[in-house]
Amino acid sequence: MNAHSPQAVQQSWQDAAGRVHAGPVHEAVGDFSVVDCACCGFKHVLPLPTPEQLREVYAHDYYTQEKPAYIEHYLQDKPWWDAVYAERYQRLEGWLPGTRRRLLDVGSGPGLFLLNGRERGWQVRGIEPSAQAAAHSRDSLGLDVQEGFLDENSVGGMGRYDALNLGEVLEHLPDPAGMLSLAHRLLDEDGVLCTVVPNDFNPVQQLLREQQGFKPWWVAPPHHLNYFDHASLSALVARCGFEVLHVESTFPIDLFLLMGQNYIGNDTLGRQVHGQRKQLEQALLGGGAGELKARLYKAFADCGIGREVVLFARKKCQRMRPPAETPQPQEHPST
Repeated sequence: MNAHSPQAVQQSWQDAAGRVHAGPVHEAVGDFSVVDCACCGFKHVLPLPTPEQLREVYAHDYYTQEKPAYIEHYLQDKPWWDAVYAERYQRLEGWLPGTRRRLLDVGSGPGLFLLNGRERGWQVRGIEPSAQAAAHSRDSLGLDVQEGFLDENSVGGMGRYDALNLGEVLEHLPDPAGMLSLAHRLLDEDGVLCTVVPNDFNPVQQLLREQQGFKPWWVAPPHHLNYFDHASLSALVARCGFEVLHVESTFPIDLFLLMGQNYIGNDTLGRQVHGQRKQLEQALLGGGAGELKARLYKAFADCGIGREVVLFARKKCQRMRPPAETPQPQEHPST
């Protein structure tokens, strides 16, 4: 389906607040359509599930049905995740003075991002809707993680922070702008946000879809409701009161599909190609090429490719200040 052709199907839907979401349909999966929404400025599904429907999915079903091996694989990948998270903390530390080390991780999952922060001397706290993931964080890692959703009911008791992490969260929410508004309220003046979302409908995916007959495997409602790219995420964050500091990509793992390694639906092959990606990144970081890796992944973002968008932004304040320079990740020892 070519959503940019004159014959492209248009769809509209009105939410409970009376806002009309409308745009050309890019894909249709089951009862859901993905539209390029003029109201929101990014692609998302119609109709949007209610918050109550999503609470049940993420509180009990997500890690047992949608991603049953996720926690196991996550822990197997710990050395690699430690390197990934070290880079992200180094960026945060480059934009914050040494006295500001309070962080909230929203959707903290099994807890390794928080664990890395604690080991670096940060005061860390998490909030996580999955009972399994929250229990692992508390019982196995000894972390301060509250089970539940960050919303208007819980935000008042969360405190204030210098940094806030939203890793793989905004794509799951019926109102991502509302979540960014909560993040803005929780951050102190000049606080820094890190958010990571899948980079969907990217040029590599479109090539695979239109030229090689792949189905749109990345369209996965009701778990993934929103489909961002570098530009649409940057625009959304800016509209919600943040100044974008830095945008990069993660490794464009869908390049393996162009090379004939069809890992879609094949978990064994998927783990193999993920292992090759880990080997590349750990070789770069362990070999003293952290700056090269940073430049390469920024170039991926400039080309619109990469599996995820990684964006850092500062909470806007009224006083004027000079623009911050982008800190470069430090080198890591080999793991």
